[in-house]
Parts: sequence; structure tokens; C-alpha cells
Amino acid sequence: MAPRPFWKGYLKLSLVTCAVSMTPATSDSAKVRFHTINRATGNRVISRYVDAATGKPVDDDDMVKGYPRGEDDYVLLEDDELDAVALDSTRTINIETFVPADSIGWIWYDKPHFLAPDDEVGTEAFAVIRAAMEATKTVGIARLVLYRRERAVMLEPRENGIVLWTLRYGDEVRDAEPYFAGIEDEKPDTEGLDLMRRLIAKRKQSFDPALLADPVEERLHEMIAARSKTRRRRKKPVEAEAPAETGNVINIMDALKRSLATEKKPAKRR
Repeated sequence: MAPRPFWKGYLKLSLVTCAVSMTPATSDSAKVRFHTINRATGNRVISRYVDAATGKPVDDDDMVKGYPRGEDDYVLLEDDELDAVALDSTRTINIETFVPADSIGWIWYDKPHFLAPDDEVGTEAFAVIRAAMEATKTVGIARLVLYRRERAVMLEPRENGIVLWTLRYGDEVRDAEPYFAGIEDEKPDTEGLDLMRRLIAKRKQSFDPALLADPVEERLHEMIAARSKTRRRRKKPVEAEAPAETGNVINIMDALKRSLATEKKPAKRR
């Protein structure tokens, strides 16, 4: 059963408008979450905001957003003022322009969301917009208020629906040049390149989401299940042995040859 949408509004292109609903394409609801517990009483510990100067708790009604403009000096903004900053884009995804689908680099992608028509009346308009983007190999660019901020978003046709990606702000993306400038443009040795290709071929397999399983999460579930049945003290974790240090420089050709000799096809994860 599909989860309930967390946002409903309208998709608009010129005079074409249709009702749509949106749901995050990713979820962390299955992750293990912990509460902080008072060991002495077994009760949950709650957190409260306190005044930094007086140390006294602050009531919810007295909390307000503040932008620092100097030491101990803030511009105060109410929630309704923040909500009104980008009012036009709170419920309408107005596609402003289209760009080639491959022109936006991966680094600008932020969070994916599934966008679908919200009623039968708008299904045809939705399908036309999606199919036109697919046929022209373009993606739409719009602005939308999500997570209390107006964001640039990209609409990408995917199967019978549209994936809406929030895009990172310009000041969030670092230029790669300073980090990669010092790497020499060294041409690999032909034999070494061939050995590396063979090593990759031995490890190559079809993508499976199981490859991305979180082993720490799995161990936490096992530990919690075991602790629910018994209150035995947990064993002290065994520290992994540190690799022996050596002053010798490993010859990459020898390492590749040894790797190929011992390499096996990757086992299928359950």
C-alpha cells in the first residue's frame, strides 16, 4: 500500500493545470531509533529549550526565529512572516523553463519525490506534460516551497510518473577544481589497465538494492531482538587486529595479478 502523500497542490505549465500529489521517494522510517532513558527510574528523558542567559525553560509561545545581525542582537521573524515570503509557490509547481535532461550534474540533486496526478480530471494533462518532456529529452525547472524554504526543483519523467528533485542552492555546492587540480594526468600502463579491467569484470554483477544493506542496522535489530528475550550482559566487542605495518611499497602490478588469481564471482546477497 502506497504511503499517504505529504503534499498536495497543482502542476502548471502555461494555461495547463492539473492537481497533483507528492510523496518522498526515500524513507528512513525503518531505521532503529532510540529514546534517552533515565537509568535510575527507567523513564524517558525529555529535552527542553532554555534561555541561554537565565537558564530558565522557554514556553513554546515565546519562541521565535531570530537572524543574528550582531552580538546578542537579532532580527525577529514570526512563522507567518516566513510562510508568506514565497506564498505563490507553496501550492503550485509552475514550470518556468525546460533544460536538456543531461545538463544538470549529479551534484545538484538533493531529495527525490514521486509526483502523480491527484484526480482523474487532471490525469490527461499530467500525462501530456510527462510525455512531452520524455519525447524532447528535457526536464522542467520550477520553484516550490518545501521544508519551509522555497527551492528550485527539477521535474524528470520516469515511467508513468514524474520524479521531482529538490536542487541544492548555489552556495551549497563546492567547486571540484581545487580538490582535483593537484592530481596528475597520468596515463595508466597498458598491462596494468588490462589487469584492472579483468578484475572489474570478475566483480561485475547486476545492481541489487541488497548491495546497499546497512550491516550496522541489521546488527542493531539482532541485538534488540536478543536483548528483548534476555537481560544478559552484552559481550565486550572484540577489537579488530590492526594491519601489520610495512615499509615496502606495494607493486600495483603484483597486487593486481594476485587479486585476479584469488578473485571469485561475488556471491548473491540474500
